[in-house]
Amino acid sequence: MGCGHDGCGACCGGSCGGCGELELTRQEIGLLRRFAQFPFLPVARRWDSETPVYLEEGTEHAEEYSAAITGLEIKRLIRLDYDLPLTNFDYGAYGQYPCQGSMALTARGQAVVELLEIQGVRE
Repeated sequence: MGCGHDGCGACCGGSCGGCGELELTRQEIGLLRRFAQFPFLPVARRWDSETPVYLEEGTEHAEEYSAAITGLEIKRLIRLDYDLPLTNFDYGAYGQYPCQGSMALTARGQAVVELLEIQGVRE
């Protein structure tokens, strides 16, 4: 870190995605808090769709969680992997979604979860 800055890597040729504030929706924060409890969560989708599906909070909120998952993935806070389903997880509720995989925090996502736990959320 020869530049003498804070070490995030952005000014030294890295790409941490920027420093400063990060805006998150309530659903995104809720999912990040779930990731603080469980390192991997199930995710699924249809073959003909890129829309992620998360049904662990019930089907009535599935659309909201799809948007939250997409938002967290765009912000590079989570990674979706449809090639790595969870071991010993019952995907029965996801029967109509043939692409069944997992999602997990990225290193950036883990850092955000830690900041949420330390600093909290400002509305």
